[in-house]
Amino acid sequence: MLSIQGSGHQFCDGVSRRSFLQIGGLGLGGLTLADLMRAQSQATGGADGDTKKKAVIMIYLAGGVSHQDWVDLKPDAPSAVRGEFNPIATNVPGIEICELAPRMAKMMDKFAIIRSIVDSDGAHAATQCWSGVRRGDQARMQQPSFGSFLARELGSRDSTVPAYMGLTKTCGHKPWCDVGFAGKLGRAYAPAKPDGEDVKVMKLNGVTLDQFNNRKKLLEAFDGFRRQADSAVVNGANAIYEQAFEVLTSSKLLNALDVSKEDPAIRERYGKGSSKNVNDGPPVWNEQVLICRRLIEAGVRCVTLGYGRWDYHGNNFGQMKQRLPMLDQCLSALVTDLHERGMDKDVTVLVCTEFGRTPKINKNSGRDHWPPASCAVLAGGGLRTGQVIGSTTKDAGHPKQRPVRYQEIMATLYHNMGINPKGFIRDSANLPIKLLNQNPDPLHELI
Repeated sequence: MLSIQGSGHQFCDGVSRRSFLQIGGLGLGGLTLADLMRAQSQATGGADGDTKKKAVIMIYLAGGVSHQDWVDLKPDAPSAVRGEFNPIATNVPGIEICELAPRMAKMMDKFAIIRSIVDSDGAHAATQCWSGVRRGDQARMQQPSFGSFLARELGSRDSTVPAYMGLTKTCGHKPWCDVGFAGKLGRAYAPAKPDGEDVKVMKLNGVTLDQFNNRKKLLEAFDGFRRQADSAVVNGANAIYEQAFEVLTSSKLLNALDVSKEDPAIRERYGKGSSKNVNDGPPVWNEQVLICRRLIEAGVRCVTLGYGRWDYHGNNFGQMKQRLPMLDQCLSALVTDLHERGMDKDVTVLVCTEFGRTPKINKNSGRDHWPPASCAVLAGGGLRTGQVIGSTTKDAGHPKQRPVRYQEIMATLYHNMGINPKGFIRDSANLPIKLLNQNPDPLHELI
């Protein structure tokens, strides 16, 4: 919350100087809104080209989606491998995907598929999808996620919204509802999360705008108070607090989160889904995908979202029949939406998962964890879409051609944002942090 430290004296309305403005803010684990805006104001802007409109939507399919039942079907494999679904042709000759994804098939020219991700660490977590870094390495090195680096380097695209937001609803398996990690950059660059205290306390509960503005005038009068405060906090405080007030009084962020304000026809295109978690995983909630676009349009730089639970050790095909059509609907709607709004050249979409599934179907009609091969789908960002990168062996068990690492995907996203993926970003202590520890090149097929 926005809180100014000072003496314990009280004003006539009962508000103390120690908690002068505790009427709402963007609380990030004890970080005040002023702290957040101060940090974002220090973004270096150290990217090449015009990045004002550049943004990224990252969608994580929690649990490990079955790559061979979505975008890498093997119709000629034995029945114990191939499964129940048939491939269908897409609007790009030679590319086939699952029959449960007909909408994507009709616009495959706007998607790029990676079929040969090779270096999953096998962890049931979102870590590699948000950062490219293995979970153990991220914890050891305190390596920030992609969105935190963007928040540090580029800042928000609009002064009244955060640079980085995570929409994944809190769920039972905590590594699945991870929305990103600020690490060495500090909490100022952590993602804001709407289903915690982060955004809901922005509402000025019980306080009129006139009262709020009067308190702002009082704040401006406390020159003596500010002289008592730490000079490091006070330095540049007028501009920072002005920006914090702007966030609190702006409706832009809250409006973006309110999907009821969207055109009903667009909402119908995305589908609704359900806000109820799928067991211990995130919900299959299509309206959150729509909110991703709304947040980007409002000025957020990076949005992360966990969508569904895809850990199907049993009844894989029955559960895919329920959920893959929902994914097909919201992804096709999102990409269509970006193209119709002229955002497709600037907004990059990444859809990925932590690992693939076993080639052989188990006794419970499920597929188990399989780190040796996985998939991803990208769209927008001016990428060269309408193609497949890589291939797998005849049982979809291992990459056959063009193995791809998670960090190559991250390098492609950094490149799209005008940031050198082999470079460094400096933290608040001016110490360099390497973006990616494998020095990867972007995927040349896409850029």
